[in-house]
Amino acid sequence: QSIVELIAFSPFKSGTNALDNINSISEGIVHEDLHLFLETNVPKSSKKAKVVLGVADSRIGASIQEVLGYSCQHTEVVPEVIRGIRYNFHSLIKGLSLQSVGSAECSLGRSYSRSKVKFNVNRADNMIIQSISLVDQLDKDINTFSMRLREWYSYHFPELVKIVNDNYLYAKVAKVVKNRKDSMDNDEELTEKLEQILMDSGKAQAIVHASKSSMGMDISEIDLINIEMFTSKVISLAEYRKQLMEYLMSRMHNIAPNLATLIGETVGARLISHAGSLMNLAKYPASTVQILGAEKALFRALKTKGNTPKYGLIFHSTFIGRAGAKNKGRISRFLANKCSIAARIDCFNDFPTDIFGSKLKEQVEDRLKFFESGD
Repeated sequence: QSIVELIAFSPFKSGTNALDNINSISEGIVHEDLHLFLETNVPKSSKKAKVVLGVADSRIGASIQEVLGYSCQHTEVVPEVIRGIRYNFHSLIKGLSLQSVGSAECSLGRSYSRSKVKFNVNRADNMIIQSISLVDQLDKDINTFSMRLREWYSYHFPELVKIVNDNYLYAKVAKVVKNRKDSMDNDEELTEKLEQILMDSGKAQAIVHASKSSMGMDISEIDLINIEMFTSKVISLAEYRKQLMEYLMSRMHNIAPNLATLIGETVGARLISHAGSLMNLAKYPASTVQILGAEKALFRALKTKGNTPKYGLIFHSTFIGRAGAKNKGRISRFLANKCSIAARIDCFNDFPTDIFGSKLKEQVEDRLKFFESGD
């Protein structure tokens, strides 16, 4: 208090007014209340006395200097003075208790956090991030469980592994066949069910024939029940993954239609997830989008002074796969440029449309043909 003297104080009119002010300050904007308060209470600099305004944030200081012309400072002794004012604020203002200051700060903090969370949720790109992360996790889990099922059921029917390669179809076939000895009596019914699952009469007959002459061990009823329960879980997980992919595609076409049309729903979702949000992806230059997902290879190349990577996540797009070996780097650079444009359109366009994505895709197709034929 010996250093600081209170000259003027203007309380907020309401909680909403306080929230408006804090939102403006967080974005580096001079609110009209702050403008009026400074204009009324801060004297102008003269030749005899120079006035310097101490601020906590450099952005709001730059805005005040631009709008009002006050010289602002946020370094040296200013942070310590502001810290002291905050600590002794209740004693500077008459009739203000420490408890009321704390409750007011908590209330404003909750309102500010709620407004920021709402702003983030309205973009809905966090739904895409969670969905693609869940798809990746499901892929790992389904693969692990399928390998376990193959190993477990192979004790009873080892020949089935070589006949059915697909994990999902293997689980469905295992659920239908169950105990191979019980299925010997109704060959026609079993063959018909297997044909519906596999859509291949040759494989269905091969399974029925193999079940009759299998080298597998006999299995008890309790073991079969547990295998069947596990099989049902694997099938339900695989079916849920299909539903999740449909949901992801619909969300991508709602939130980032141009990016989804250009590079595909899955790769587009991975780019958004890796960037953290559609807004972050839109801010990235094309050179960053090109190597997004290959950060380890990039830093390793910089450390060893080797060649930097040509592509990251966009490698999984169909365009890179179709390009020749010498043109992969060229097409990835061109594709990253178009992805960056598509992300910016999706982020800042008020009305979702995929027209721009279709045109950008045509440009990439034309460039790919040009690289291949030279025409």
